[in-house]
Amino acid sequence: MQLNFAMLVQAAIIFMLASAMFYMLRELLRQNSALKADSEVHSLRLQVLKEQVRYQSLRTTQAEDKKLSSWSGTRKFRLDEIVPEAEDICSFYLAPHDGKSLPAFDPGQYLTFQLDVPGQDRPVIRCYSLSDTPIVRDRYRVTIKRLSPPPKVPDAPPGVSSGFFHRVLRQGDILDCKAPGGNFYLDMAQHGPIVLIGGGIGITPMISMARSVAMSGSKRETWLFYGVRNNLELVQGELLRALDDEHENIHIRLCFSNPTEDNVEGVDYDFAERVSVDLMHRVLPSTNYDYYICGPAPMMNSITEGLAAAGVDEKNVHYESFGPASVKKKASAEPRAEGEPIVKYAVNFAKSGKQLDWQADDGSLLDFAEANGITMDSGCRAGSCGTCVIAVREGNVDYLGEISAEPEDGSCLACLAIPKEKLVIDA
Repeated sequence: MQLNFAMLVQAAIIFMLASAMFYMLRELLRQNSALKADSEVHSLRLQVLKEQVRYQSLRTTQAEDKKLSSWSGTRKFRLDEIVPEAEDICSFYLAPHDGKSLPAFDPGQYLTFQLDVPGQDRPVIRCYSLSDTPIVRDRYRVTIKRLSPPPKVPDAPPGVSSGFFHRVLRQGDILDCKAPGGNFYLDMAQHGPIVLIGGGIGITPMISMARSVAMSGSKRETWLFYGVRNNLELVQGELLRALDDEHENIHIRLCFSNPTEDNVEGVDYDFAERVSVDLMHRVLPSTNYDYYICGPAPMMNSITEGLAAAGVDEKNVHYESFGPASVKKKASAEPRAEGEPIVKYAVNFAKSGKQLDWQADDGSLLDFAEANGITMDSGCRAGSCGTCVIAVREGNVDYLGEISAEPEDGSCLACLAIPKEKLVIDA
């Protein structure tokens, strides 16, 4: 009996020692894991802090840099690198040919290119959004999609400038660019909540904006809705997921309208639908945001109209569009009294031999011309690049928005100009 009791006591002691060793080992493993995790978090935080310090250092001299290192006219850039991003989409890195410094820019702005395209009788002017942040100062980046003929019009010509970038240009080639410009940009001095909306290749200025928020260390509430058909069209997907993972104030939502069988909801994308105001109503806690939109015309028109219907003030909705795929701007006017006639102005397109009646719903002179089959040169659609300047032979114009490329007397920027009276223009 005594032997059995002694054995029981010994077994109990061994069990207690084994248990203690087990708990000690588990605690050591836990602490080691925690230390490793803390080390990784510390390393990540240190890296982010370094980027933030670098960003703030650059931002403090941005205004001065713009004055000192900006340029008038065109400047020569060397095509430094071409990086495939997705199907028919590449990023083009541009380094200044003279080796001098580059001016800072505001996230969302674009470069205007003067392209010597074979087969064209004059330089082709095109604008492409800068797709990186102002932190990168030794070269610029634009991300361009090669435009093919529309599926319903296979005989239509492909994109002239995008085809030139993708099919003709090679590393080391020289390009002429105007300085960064445009009135569509994120004001980094502000801290209010924002919603960034990108459709297709329209994501490029949104990447610049979202990365700028992240690198600045701002805690600004930022939502980014990005709509594509599937992962084959996704640009900088890994970067966007990292922004969402590493910054609690930045929320990225990927929308695939036509996901492939390999695309997994919750992993590759968040919503199997198009970006819409209805979706934002379901996701966002309110409508009290500044909205920045860039994408195809149908998406942009749908979202701007939906936001207006939801009561979002027009001053809180900002958008960018290039080429004919633009949101039609309407002339501001006092409400028309019942029975009052609709204001119309005759516009004579002298070179085309057409005279047409313009009214406010027709938008800018450029929109009006294109809607009636009259071709006019254009670039930014923001009154900045000066490509759409046209001579005014008779009459005067107003502008739908702020312009920065002031035309010469007797001319106007057709992308934002509207008639104040009967017009005769050289188009």
